[in-house]
Amino acid sequence: MTKTLDMGCGALPRNPFNADEMYGVDVADGLGPNVRKADLAIEPIPYDSDSFEFVTAFDFIEHIPRVVYAPHRRNSFVEFMNEVWRVLKMGGYFLSSTPAYPHPEAFMDPTHVNIITDKTFLAYFDNVNRWAAMYGFTGSFAILQHEMRGSHLFVIMQKVPVPPPKEAAPAVAADPVAPAA
Repeated sequence: MTKTLDMGCGALPRNPFNADEMYGVDVADGLGPNVRKADLAIEPIPYDSDSFEFVTAFDFIEHIPRVVYAPHRRNSFVEFMNEVWRVLKMGGYFLSSTPAYPHPEAFMDPTHVNIITDKTFLAYFDNVNRWAAMYGFTGSFAILQHEMRGSHLFVIMQKVPVPPPKEAAPAVAADPVAPAA
């Protein structure tokens, strides 16, 4: 029995992977028995860890601020990506479709507070670079599909184990025979 979770779904969670059960999260209340209310800019995804084979976010990520002060500084977008990784089962898939820079659709809605570029997922949340780790990202995703579809960046990522930390290069000792400069 497969389960999918759709972020910002309104009353109708999407199910592009044809999962057996559909669930959702939205900031609005009273949208149905399988849709839980949460403000994901400041709250965790209200489901248990390792619960879903699929998580989707259609026209949603651009509404999660990168940083909020509530009451202390929080990297909300990084925390949201940690939450997606947490609720996915190992090997599960995250699908995101979001308006991206430089297209006007990324900026025209005043509630778009998180501008995504074609490098955001590839550099910050992948299993190779993981640059978001410096901001508290604790997960890791393999990028399976990454393409522009009109004004939207369409990405499918797979939850993978977090790679071991990269070792620092050993310090090179000065050559005792070489003359000093």
